[in-house]
Amino acid sequence: MQGKKILLGITGSIAAYKIPALVRLFVKAGAEVKVVMTPAAADFVSPLVLSTISKNTLSMHLSTNDRWENHVMLGRWADLMLIAPASANTIAKMANGLCDNLLMASYLSATCPVYLAPAMDEDMYHHPSFTQNCERLLAYGNIIIPANHGELASGLIGFGRMAEIEAIFQHVQYALQQTQRLSGKKVLITAGPTYENIDPVRFIGNYSSGKMGLALAMAFASEGAIVTLVIGPSQLKAAHPNIEQINVQSAQQMFEICQQHFTGANIAIMSAAVADYKPKHLATEKIKKGQEAHLTIELEKTIDILKTLGASKRDEQLLIGFALESQDEEAYALKKLKEKNADIIVLNSLRDAEAGFMKDTNKVTLYNKDERKTTYEAKSKRMVAQDILEEVINIINTK
Repeated sequence: MQGKKILLGITGSIAAYKIPALVRLFVKAGAEVKVVMTPAAADFVSPLVLSTISKNTLSMHLSTNDRWENHVMLGRWADLMLIAPASANTIAKMANGLCDNLLMASYLSATCPVYLAPAMDEDMYHHPSFTQNCERLLAYGNIIIPANHGELASGLIGFGRMAEIEAIFQHVQYALQQTQRLSGKKVLITAGPTYENIDPVRFIGNYSSGKMGLALAMAFASEGAIVTLVIGPSQLKAAHPNIEQINVQSAQQMFEICQQHFTGANIAIMSAAVADYKPKHLATEKIKKGQEAHLTIELEKTIDILKTLGASKRDEQLLIGFALESQDEEAYALKKLKEKNADIIVLNSLRDAEAGFMKDTNKVTLYNKDERKTTYEAKSKRMVAQDILEEVINIINTK
C-alpha cells in the first residue's frame, strides 16, 4: 500500500465508530488517506480524531464559508475509493445518482475503483429495495464487501453488521496490490444461467445470478487481461474497459459464442450454470392448460460446452471448469477434471451454507490436473475470484 491514495467515505451508521482503527491500518501500511464524511456521520465518529489519524484535512461540506470543496479533484485524486460504513440511505443515493452532499459528489466524480461496506439492521439489509440497489451498484462496477451475520445495534442477531475492519483492510490491500500480470492475455469467461425454452413464454432454467463469473471477469481484467464475458440471462453488467460482455440465453447460443472465441483465448473459465437438458420439441404457441392431469415434456441433452472445448484445447491453453455438487463432491470433481480435459475444477457444494446460487459469498476447493487439492474458507465471491486468479497465474509461471 506504500504511496497509494485512498479516499475514505463515512456515512451515518453506528459502525462509523470503528473507522479510526481502519484509517490507522491504512496509514501504518504506507497509504495516504483523505476522509470525506456526511454530516450525519459526525454523530457517530469525531471529525477531529479522523483528521488527526489520517494526517489530512477532513472534508464534509460542499462549501464552507467562502471555500468550495473541489469534489472533482477528490474523485480523481484517489487510487481507490472506499465507503465504510455505507448506510442504506447512501447506497440508495449511489444507485440512483443522487448528489446532495460532498460524499455523493465525490463518488459520482470518482475515476477509480469504488468499494463499499454496507452496515444496517437486518430488516433493512433484506429489504427488496436494498437488494435492487446493490445489484445496480454491482452493474456499475462497484465492489460490495458483504456484511456479516452477528449482533446488531438494535439488539437483534442477523445480517447487516459491517464486515470486520481487518477484512475490509484485506479487500483494499488486495485491490491496491493488483498489477498487470496478465497484460496481453485473452480470457474467455462464461457466467449465469441458461434458459431453455419450452414455449414462447416458459423455460427451463436455474437460480444462477452470474455474480461469480462477473467477479472473475473483473479480477482478470484488473490484471490487464482482455476478457470476453459470455453471460446468460442476468441483470449484471460488467463496467470495465477490458471486458466485452456478450449476452445470450440458451446453452446452444453460449456454446456458439464460446466456440468463436476459444481458439484465440489463452485462458477459458466456464463458470456458467449451463442447463444439462432442454425440451426436445419447442412449442411455437403457448401451451394451454388442458383437461389432462399431467403434462409430459420430453427432454434431450444440451451440448457439453466444457467437454467440447476441452477436446480441442491446445497444450498452451488453460481451461477451468466449475462443479456444483450435493453428494460425493470430490469424486465427481476429479471425474470431471479428467473427462473434460480441464486444468482446474472449482468445486462448490450445495451443502455449504455460504455457497450456491444467488449468494454474495462462496466456498470452494480447487483440483488441479495433477490432482493437487486446495480448500479455501468461505469468503466473498470477489475474494474467491482472486484466489482462482492467483492459481492461474501460478500455473502460467510454472509452465
